[in-house]
Amino acid sequence: MALELEGTLRQKLGVQSGTSARGPWAKQEFILEYPDGNFTAQACFTAWGQDKVAELDKYQVGDRIKVSFNLKSREYNGRWYNDLQIWRIAPAGQAQAAPAAAPVYDAPAPTLDDMPGDNEDDLPF
Repeated sequence: MALELEGTLRQKLGVQSGTSARGPWAKQEFILEYPDGNFTAQACFTAWGQDKVAELDKYQVGDRIKVSFNLKSREYNGRWYNDLQIWRIAPAGQAQAAPAAAPVYDAPAPTLDDMPGDNEDDLPF
């Protein structure tokens, strides 16, 4: 499930890194403050991977950003934990590329006179 949210970058937590069986990894969490009705709310997002950490590094606390993210949950020892994993960060208000529009044809629709052959009724009944 992919979601998007615009808000203000309130805090960037430290970069965490390590090495797993699949190689090196890095992640950084950050706090996004966003409008929620008449109030503001905050959510903690995770930038997984060195490329996403580098992308987050372009933004400073106080910047308005738009994040695209996936919501994931997992169970550990009978408790459930939610993870908001981003897959895109962009400045807030930046227009996304519009999907390609269907081609427009200006030719008129064919008529019965355009059909090949003679225009007499060929039906046997």
